[in-house]
Amino acid sequence: MEFIKKMQGWKLWLIWLLLSLVATYLLAMNAWQGADKTMFLPGQTTVGHYQIELKCDACHTPFMGVKQDACLECHKAELDLVNDSHPAKKFTNPGNAHLLEHMDAHQCLTCHKEHVPKQTHAMGVTVPTDYCFYCHEDIGKERPTHEGLGFDTCLDCHNFHDNRALYEDFLAKNLDQPKHAVKAELPLKTLLRSYGEMQSQSQQNVAVENQLKGQEHENWMLSVHQQKGVSCNDCHMQPMEASSVKQWTNSPDYNSCRSCHNAEVEGFLGGRHGMRLAQNLSPMTPQMARLPMKAESMHKELSCNSCHTAHRYDVQYAATDACMSCHDDAHSNNFTQTTHYKLWEKEIAGDIPAGQGVSCASCHLPRVNVGSKRNPEVRVMHNQNDYLRPNEKMARPVCMKCHGLEFTLDALVDSTLVENNYDRPPSVHLESMQWVKDRVEARESN
Repeated sequence: MEFIKKMQGWKLWLIWLLLSLVATYLLAMNAWQGADKTMFLPGQTTVGHYQIELKCDACHTPFMGVKQDACLECHKAELDLVNDSHPAKKFTNPGNAHLLEHMDAHQCLTCHKEHVPKQTHAMGVTVPTDYCFYCHEDIGKERPTHEGLGFDTCLDCHNFHDNRALYEDFLAKNLDQPKHAVKAELPLKTLLRSYGEMQSQSQQNVAVENQLKGQEHENWMLSVHQQKGVSCNDCHMQPMEASSVKQWTNSPDYNSCRSCHNAEVEGFLGGRHGMRLAQNLSPMTPQMARLPMKAESMHKELSCNSCHTAHRYDVQYAATDACMSCHDDAHSNNFTQTTHYKLWEKEIAGDIPAGQGVSCASCHLPRVNVGSKRNPEVRVMHNQNDYLRPNEKMARPVCMKCHGLEFTLDALVDSTLVENNYDRPPSVHLESMQWVKDRVEARESN
């Protein structure tokens, strides 16, 4: 009897093992065939990566975890743009070894881990917010202005990677600026023309393309493409896969735009709107977003043509109306109640010079001079990460085109004002400006 019981126990164990192997096989096949992989996620993904959370191999490598190169593949250009104030070389410098005994800080994963929502703070930081302590323990002794300040307040004045608008010399240089610039003007890439002006110019331009009819033809005749001699074939004739032979495609994708607008396409693929396409996933839709979106736009697939409507490519529409057609959060909806929006309406009407209005794109997809004095080049930055999170990134390239630094920083830290889309002057004052003033006065008096 005892032998029979042992045999039955062994059979039950074998059945359990076989069922486990079958379940493992089915789960693996489910993942391999591209079905729903959400069951494999160990925890909620951060707002920066949730769009590509099911493309596991975008970050993970077999048996080696997440490699540093996976982070830099997407974020190196962004860090280079802001002249990263804490680059990896600072942590690999042997002279700083005594400061880094408790942390391997030259890896992104030291401070940014995924799938740990309970310990994730703003910007995807997963270490305690007083992490500056590790290297700056004696800052209160070195700088009397910091004496008594807690390390959990460092981020009130400093940004770990992008400190372009917050370092002391820059603050001191831009003290006592007026709240509003005398002649506020954002840089232009191409002048925004009125409908009538574009129509009169297009009637004098190149011959009509026979492929276009009706509204499509009218839109193209009013476009910058038509004025520059860009024909249907330039966009619709695309190379076949693994071949240089071109064939007609009815719906050109972003690769068609890349032939003339490569920098803009790279920015788009690196930002929230195009990052799924960069990983060969289906296009982003508003339904996937974590921000509130308008019900009628939920299934709209985001591509270049989502904002730059096909054939017309109206930059005025792309600058504000395109954004408002999807976004339904408080910040977006309050825009039409602001002075910025009134200026935008005046620019469209031709009542003020082009460049003096403020659209959604003026702040979130700004025109930035990336050239030199000898070879100036103004580029529209299509990666929202460059100027959005944290919002201090907008201070120098965007806000200070029209406003003084102190007014700018006060506005950016006023959370209620941000939600209301800057409908009034800030009611919060950043104390760091005052101690900079005190330090400048003390320096000048000695």
